[in-house]
Amino acid sequence: MCDKVSILGCNWDIHESNETQEPRLVGADGFCDDSAKEIFVDSLAKVDKSCAKKNLESYKKKVLRHEITHAFLYESGLAECSDWATNEEMVDWIARQGLKLYEAWKQAECV
Repeated sequence: MCDKVSILGCNWDIHESNETQEPRLVGADGFCDDSAKEIFVDSLAKVDKSCAKKNLESYKKKVLRHEITHAFLYESGLAECSDWATNEEMVDWIARQGLKLYEAWKQAECV
């Protein structure tokens, strides 16, 4: 996982952490702090087998895509002035389907 990403020209820091080091991760696999331009993803190195993922790296990438999507919406000003931009289902849809959208646009030669 990289440690920085450019979101609409603004630099955001990416941190992989855990609930002990970053208490704001309690109850979440990731979060976005727009006030500090930071994204946190839980390392998910938990002992509790009930929340273990077979493909942990793939899942962490999905969480990071979700949080980057939030960051784009924050930087666009949409988080403050629209209901859909803070809707977790919508953000998750974009995070999950974004690559497929991009691939379809490439195939159609419109990017």
